[in-house]
Amino acid sequence: MSVRIEATGTALPAHAYERAEVLDVMRRWVGGERRTDRLLERVYAASGIDRRWSVLDDLRPARCGTLYLDDAGAFRSPGTGERNDRYIAEAPPLAERAARVALGRLPGFEADAITQLITVSCTGFHAPGTDDHLVRALGLSPSTERYHLGFMGCYAAFPALRMANAFCRADPDAVVLIVCVELCTLHLAPTREVDSILSTSVFADGAAAAVVSARDLRGEQLPLELLATSSALTVDGRQDMAWTIGDHGFDMVLTSYVPRVLEAEIATALAPLLERAGVTQDEVARWAVHPGGRAILDKVAIGLGLDRCALAASRDVLADAGNMSSATVLFVLERLTTSPGQGGAWSSDRRAEVGELIASFAFGPGLTVDSAIFKVG
Repeated sequence: MSVRIEATGTALPAHAYERAEVLDVMRRWVGGERRTDRLLERVYAASGIDRRWSVLDDLRPARCGTLYLDDAGAFRSPGTGERNDRYIAEAPPLAERAARVALGRLPGFEADAITQLITVSCTGFHAPGTDDHLVRALGLSPSTERYHLGFMGCYAAFPALRMANAFCRADPDAVVLIVCVELCTLHLAPTREVDSILSTSVFADGAAAAVVSARDLRGEQLPLELLATSSALTVDGRQDMAWTIGDHGFDMVLTSYVPRVLEAEIATALAPLLERAGVTQDEVARWAVHPGGRAILDKVAIGLGLDRCALAASRDVLADAGNMSSATVLFVLERLTTSPGQGGAWSSDRRAEVGELIASFAFGPGLTVDSAIFKVG
């Protein structure tokens, strides 16, 4: 039995910010000292990100009286509850948009045939939640089984894929909808600390969906057969990436040591994946790597002995949309399996070929490295 990603879909929120805009905002919020201003300039110039998207328009200079700005236009740090209220308002419709794109790539497939729904997010909580909204808005059956993977971080799309794979192998008629929605910009808490500047320079908002099944749904997109998955913990780096709930939003720890840890340990972390799939690294034609940041992609390429261009699809997503946590790797897979004009967040000029192998992985707190091997077509 072959279990495949039959379709993906992505969605970006309304407000796009160019790199220079965000840099100007951060200068206003935490700058003013020469050392900090120079650090901000270096970090943003090296980020590899041209633009990011947010559900908020707070970063516009003329705005005031919004989530991050008081009535005088000065920065304020809202409480966690106030931030989560925006998540409750904004996450469900963005998730719905991504799901509709994925379902729209399956002509003739009816949404009420979805048997399981898996929602993924680490940037907000509520119940009834996004899952409830999707069942009602998309016309899923009220008896659709619903599951939520929360607070895992950037790698959480892979546990969702493993769950979907298990459902489909247990029931050959199962059709699983995965929806990742992340509103990272709701948790900005800029300070003059280096780690804070690093983390606020990369994160953004976005949503992505995938339809997984052993049924041949004959979609418009190249399907991806799931050959193997794996999960690993690195030896070092546990203290270098963390995500906790604070009084003023969720607190992110992302240190400059993460790229070095991944460079040293990524080959070891991926070895079990290649073994389970029965392939060698030389047989992998494409790479769909979570673009946690430009330095991370650079060091991962070195650690695997890859040419810089091997991660081109990941670099494209990073440049166009930043790091959207769990949703991001599905944006990369969309780039590799769609043709221009097929909708989604953008058109692709990096489409994979039928029969090629794609190795995909992401990382999160732990450091956790979760991964999968796909065969195209």
